[in-house]
Amino acid sequence: MAVVEGEVVGGQAGTTSLVRNYLGFPRGVSGADLAYRAFMQARSFGVQFLIARVVTGLRTERDTHVLTLDDGSEVAARVVVLAMGVSYRRMQIPSVDALLGRGVYYGAATTEAAGLLGEKVFVVGGANSAGQAAIHLARFAAQVTLVVRGPSLAAGMSDYLVREIAVHSNLTVRLNTEIAEARADGEGRLRAAVLRDRTVGATEEVPAAAIFALIGSAPRSAWLPETVMRDAHGFVLTGTALGSDAITSSDSPFGTSLAGVFAVGDVRADSIKRVASAVGEGSAAIRFVHEYLAALREPVAT
Repeated sequence: MAVVEGEVVGGQAGTTSLVRNYLGFPRGVSGADLAYRAFMQARSFGVQFLIARVVTGLRTERDTHVLTLDDGSEVAARVVVLAMGVSYRRMQIPSVDALLGRGVYYGAATTEAAGLLGEKVFVVGGANSAGQAAIHLARFAAQVTLVVRGPSLAAGMSDYLVREIAVHSNLTVRLNTEIAEARADGEGRLRAAVLRDRTVGATEEVPAAAIFALIGSAPRSAWLPETVMRDAHGFVLTGTALGSDAITSSDSPFGTSLAGVFAVGDVRADSIKRVASAVGEGSAAIRFVHEYLAALREPVAT
């Protein structure tokens, strides 16, 4: 068995500062720690990891699937489990993206937090990932401002996070607000952010050492062939979502429209975007993988 990993083990979950709702960790566990534990456990079962390799294509030859990697090499397998997750959406503001890695970050709160002691930091987003990042950053930065486009946090964030944000004296929330522009200093690093009030349209320039944007995500499914059906947003369709005539990966809730290809976790349409549920889907899908492989070994009736 082989796992192809384009970045770091754990993906988006691996960069989460604290996972609070994973069974067995009553005080929570960092995403990096959880991912490392999973990595070591998988290796103990003989799993081979291909790190820093990106899959660029998938073709099918009879009952074998061939994955093409970015270095031109190929990996063949009877079964492929798609667990690519999602990528962070960009803000699409030229002055902001021009400072990427120089004060502007997408989902990097865990790794950058320690370098922001005494600084003013902005987190953009209104969902759980943004709330978790803001709370983590508040342990280091002098002031953290959570910038939310909508009129409330409750619409997209878990209640426990909303309550925890409220008790941090150095963490404030700006509702109905968005980042309009980023300003750089003489050395090409972030100096200030321009905030826009979405209600009245007024703008305000404020000092900023860092901007962390967590504004949603998109599935990493563009490289898949047309034979793997997806919804309008690019998420992979599985099970009953395909329609009764299209299910080919056995009678599996994780089977895609291509026989022998399964999908689990965030990349799957209508999945619950939580670490625990993604792990559960991966565990459950293996049963159907074994059933599919067993069917391939059965002699054809004459």
